[in-house]
Amino acid sequence: MAYLTGFHVIEELIRSGKAKGPLLVANAGPRARTIMSLATDNKIRIDRVGEYELNRLAPGNRGIALYVEGKDQSNETTVQDFLAGLEEGQDALVVVLDGITDPHNYGAILRSCDQFGADLVIVANRRSAKDAEVVSKTSAGTVAWVPIAIVSNLVRSVEQLKDAGFWVYGADMKGEAVYDKDLRGRTVLIMGSEGSGISRLLKETCDGMVSIPTSGQVDSLNVSVAAGVLLYEARRQRAREK
Repeated sequence: MAYLTGFHVIEELIRSGKAKGPLLVANAGPRARTIMSLATDNKIRIDRVGEYELNRLAPGNRGIALYVEGKDQSNETTVQDFLAGLEEGQDALVVVLDGITDPHNYGAILRSCDQFGADLVIVANRRSAKDAEVVSKTSAGTVAWVPIAIVSNLVRSVEQLKDAGFWVYGADMKGEAVYDKDLRGRTVLIMGSEGSGISRLLKETCDGMVSIPTSGQVDSLNVSVAAGVLLYEARRQRAREK
């Protein structure tokens, strides 16, 4: 069993319509009462429990916890359904995560994807972050909103996107400066793990590699920070068209 304990995370999941509950409450302070009202409006059962019981089920709680199943937390879709939903000539921004196993990084990337309007995130069902509680907290609840496709083969998925007119760019320290690349239109950004980067086969699908010019003493940015910078640049270029 899994429980979410952060106030904001619980609120966002309930607002998304995916939460089934029940919502467990031990101490109903002002914020908890607001969440209870939201749960009632969304027809989610509320169970009053003792502090000992809640601490046993959901350590680190703040007097409230929401029961979830893994599939309840994400806005899961498929690459096929995503492509089918695109209109002819419609722009789109897709992020592919290759080997992002740290749930803090994964959650932070999802938060940036939400803020900068990524249309889809693709992750592999293996070699990806699994701790749903950490991912949900780090993403500040955006895991419930960002469309995510969990696939068995990243290379095959990227090839599907290329067939649909997407240009694919991988993040690499030796790549061209990102602001010299045209990231408008249908674009895929691939982020690799901090240890080994993008896998060889996936790198071979790329139309180019992009980097973030820096002037610091450390040789690279954290992958979640790098993803945020690249997404911002893609969104900035798109905004210039309007």
